[in-house]
Amino acid sequence: MLGNRIATQTTKDTGRRVLATTDGVHPVVEVSFEATGEVLGVGVREFASYESQMRADGTMFGEGQGIGMSERGESYSWHGSGIGRFTGPGGAMAWRGAIYFESQSESFAGLNDVVGLFEFDTDGSGSGTVTVHEWK
Repeated sequence: MLGNRIATQTTKDTGRRVLATTDGVHPVVEVSFEATGEVLGVGVREFASYESQMRADGTMFGEGQGIGMSERGESYSWHGSGIGRFTGPGGAMAWRGAIYFESQSESFAGLNDVVGLFEFDTDGSGSGTVTVHEWK
């Protein structure tokens, strides 16, 4: 069942590059970004990247990973995947998917036993917002 919101962040792309195609037709695009906001009510800064590839129907499939840290030095990591669709000019996109966390810190221990369902919306200029809800 979809549960409580566990994260809200704003994002900013820090880099993009095109990688070799895996199917000979659709290039893989890698995006790196930084995020700030909160996870489980704790202020965090996060560094992440994902790779995505266009599918035959024009949607994108992507997989990514990231690390986050609180001001007190507590950390977590995540890995996730999702489906993206273009929503506007300049590459604006709406991503929806699942994310899996891991942490040994006390503040983020609650992330270890949940699947996070995310909504990640970008505006085409490299800025975005992400919200994650728990799914138990």
